Amino acid sequence: MGGAFMILLSLPFSLIFLLILFYITLPATTGRGKKISGPAGPATYPLIGCLISFYRNRYRLLDWYTELLAQSPTNTIVVQRLGARRTIVTTNPQNVEYMLKTNFNNFPKGKPFTEILGDFLGQGIFNVDGESWLASRRLASHEFSTKSLREFVMHTLEKEVCERLVPVLDEALCGENKVVDLQELLRRFSFNVICKFTLGTNNYNRCCLDPSVPTCPLARAFDVAAEVSAKRGAAPLFMIWRVKRWFCAGSERLLKIAVGEVQTHVMRMIQERKQKGEINYYEDDLLSRLICAGHEEEVIRDMVISFIMAGRDTTSAAMTWFFWVLSHYSHLEDKIVEEAKGVLDYESLKNLSFLKACLCESMRLYPPVAWDSKHATDDDLLPDGTVVKAGDRVTYFPYGMGRMEDLWGKDWFEFRPNRWFVEPRNSEGIVLNEVSPFLFPIFQAGPRVCLGKEMAFIQMKYVVASILSRFTFKIVSPDRPIFVPLLTAHMAGGLRVMVRKREKKKKKKTELD
Repeated sequence: MGGAFMILLSLPFSLIFLLILFYITLPATTGRGKKISGPAGPATYPLIGCLISFYRNRYRLLDWYTELLAQSPTNTIVVQRLGARRTIVTTNPQNVEYMLKTNFNNFPKGKPFTEILGDFLGQGIFNVDGESWLASRRLASHEFSTKSLREFVMHTLEKEVCERLVPVLDEALCGENKVVDLQELLRRFSFNVICKFTLGTNNYNRCCLDPSVPTCPLARAFDVAAEVSAKRGAAPLFMIWRVKRWFCAGSERLLKIAVGEVQTHVMRMIQERKQKGEINYYEDDLLSRLICAGHEEEVIRDMVISFIMAGRDTTSAAMTWFFWVLSHYSHLEDKIVEEAKGVLDYESLKNLSFLKACLCESMRLYPPVAWDSKHATDDDLLPDGTVVKAGDRVTYFPYGMGRMEDLWGKDWFEFRPNRWFVEPRNSEGIVLNEVSPFLFPIFQAGPRVCLGKEMAFIQMKYVVASILSRFTFKIVSPDRPIFVPLLTAHMAGGLRVMVRKREKKKKKKTELD
C-alpha cells in the first residue's frame, strides 16, 4: 500500500521532469512548443513557464534580466516560471516611484518575502509590514536622529580605522609581495563597526581584521544564515527549500544551526546587559537604548540582528567594488586624496562632493543590493501600463537600472563621476546633482528609505579618505570580477591586492621659491 502511494505521489513530478527534458532536448532552431503570448519577458510555455531559459541563465540572472529589460519598450518584463509566483521586474523609474511611494500601501514586502528571511530576521524592521513595521520604524528613526549617535559613530570610526585597520595595512607593507584580500578585510572591519554600534564595546563579538586568521563565530554564523536565506529566494523551485526545511536537511539544517547561534549570542548579551543594572538611555549603543525603552527581549533581539545584517555587508561591498573600479583611474584617486586633505570631522566629511560622486558612480554599476521585491496586495496597474495581479511579486532592479541606456545615456558603461554634477553657477564650484532616488534606489526610497543612508556615506568616506591618504593598491586578481548577488552583493573569490605606501607628491617650484 505504502509503495503504491509513493508511486502515485511521484507521478506528477515524473511528468514534469519528462516535459522539461522534452523542451531541453529540442534543437535550439525549432519552436520548442507553443509560446504563450503576453507582456515582454523571457520565452514562456504552458505549465513550465520560463523555467527552461531561467535554468539555462541561472548563473547569469542579473545580466540576463538586464538584457531582457533593455529590449523591452517599457523597461519592464514579466517572468512566469514553474513553482514560483508571477514576477514583474522593472527598471522604469516611474514604476519604482509608484511602488515605493505613490501606492506604497499596496506593495508591502509580503508573506513570500518574509517567509524567506523569517527564520533569520524574525520580526525585525526589515522583515515586517503594516503596524509592526511602522512601530519599528518610529523606534529606529528616533535612535538615528540623535546627535550623540553621530558622535558615537565618528568616535567608533576613528578608533577602528586608526587603531585596527591602518595597522593591518601597514603590516602588509612589510611583507614582500604580500597579498591581502581587501574584500574580506573590509567585511571584518564593517562587522566590527556595526557590532560596536548595536551591541556596545565588548570584545567577544569582534573579528580579527587579518584575513589570514579565522573570523569570529558570530560573523561565521551571520555568513551562513545570510547565504542560505538568499539562496532560498533564488531557488528555481521554491518548494525545494520548504521540503528541506521540513526535514531539516542539507542547507536548511545549516541555516537552523547558524540562526540558533546568532540568536543565542544576542539574547545572552541582552540578559548580561540587564544584569548589570546600570544602563541608562544615554548609553550610545543601540542595545542599551532598546533595553532602557522597555521593549521585550525578542523584539530587541530581532531589531539588533536586522541592523547588524543591514550594516555589515552593504558598506563593505560598496567599498570593495569602489576600490576595484578606482584602481583603473589613478588620476581620480589623486583628486580624491587632494579633496580629503585635513578632513576629520562629521561636517567636513559631508562636504566631500567629489568622493561622494565617485561612490555613487561605483554603486550605480555595482549596487550593494542588486534587487528588491514587494508583493501586491490588490490588483493594480503600473504607470507604464503593466497589469499587476494580487499576489504578484514586483521587483525593482538597481543593477539593471544602472545599465539602462535610456536612463544614463550611451556611456552608461563608463565610470564617469562627472555625471553626478550640475554645471557650476558663478563661483559656487562643483555642485552635486540631486538625482531622484527612484532613478538611483540604492538606499530604497519613499517611506522605507534607508535610515542609515547618511551614516553609510560618512563611514565609506572616512574609510576611503583614511586609506587612500596613506596607501595605494595594486590589484592582483581578479581581472574581470564576478558580481554575486546574495542578500548583499560580493565579489566572487575576493579582491586580492598588494598594498603600497602612497608617495607624497612634491610641490612644483615657482619663481618665488
